[in-house]
Amino acid sequence: MSKPIKELTISTANSIKYVLCDIDDTLTTGGKLTAEAYSALWELHNAGIPVVPVTGRPAGWCDMIIREWPVSGVVGENGAFAFYMSGGHVQTLLHPETVTDAQARLEKVRDRVLSEVEGSRVARDQFSRIYDLAIDFREDPPYLTYDDAKRIRDICVSMGAEAKISSIHVNTWFGNYDKLSMSLMLLKDVFGEQDPESSSIFFGDSPNDEPMFEHFPITCAVANILPFMDEIKYPPTYITEAEGGAGFTEAVRLILLKRG
Repeated sequence: MSKPIKELTISTANSIKYVLCDIDDTLTTGGKLTAEAYSALWELHNAGIPVVPVTGRPAGWCDMIIREWPVSGVVGENGAFAFYMSGGHVQTLLHPETVTDAQARLEKVRDRVLSEVEGSRVARDQFSRIYDLAIDFREDPPYLTYDDAKRIRDICVSMGAEAKISSIHVNTWFGNYDKLSMSLMLLKDVFGEQDPESSSIFFGDSPNDEPMFEHFPITCAVANILPFMDEIKYPPTYITEAEGGAGFTEAVRLILLKRG
């Protein structure tokens, strides 16, 4: 049973060394990164707490994020890779289970989805992707239903691909990797954190974040997750009062306040 974030204890707040977070509808509100959410990222940075966005967004976006946001790393395309800075240069940690001919194989998946699900379309950020395919159902109008997203996911899975529903896209890929495995690789292999489970908090907003909610003991969802709670077997530890970026900011400022 999830608890209000205001019940976070001082000892738990002080145990947090890393902040992992989804981007869309967790950091953003109505598709925009608000001033307060961006300020919260800087507040964590200035407090010496590394932030790692964990997202389904494409490699092109992630390259910009690691260069221009106050973050220490970014996991992209649902775990295909992570980018981080070292020696003043962007470095890539590639998941060993990625597939080199991913886009060629995903073309068949794309064609079937577009022919069978009326109104479905490839996400506008697809041109920036390397390893996955994103089908838009809630980012740009006309919007599709969550049931449509489930149909898209089921088609992808029937063709042997992995597929996850975010708050805006259905992401699909070939390869045995995910956000969780790549996040752990980054924390352990790059940051040298041997016990990330006891030192990290993960922020999310949708059912596709459930593997992270299940694995990490300290997790938090922003309030827009509430309509989906019946679909989540492993709920987040905490839930904010506010939605989107305001909820993320609410939690971050509470954590920093309780750390003193």
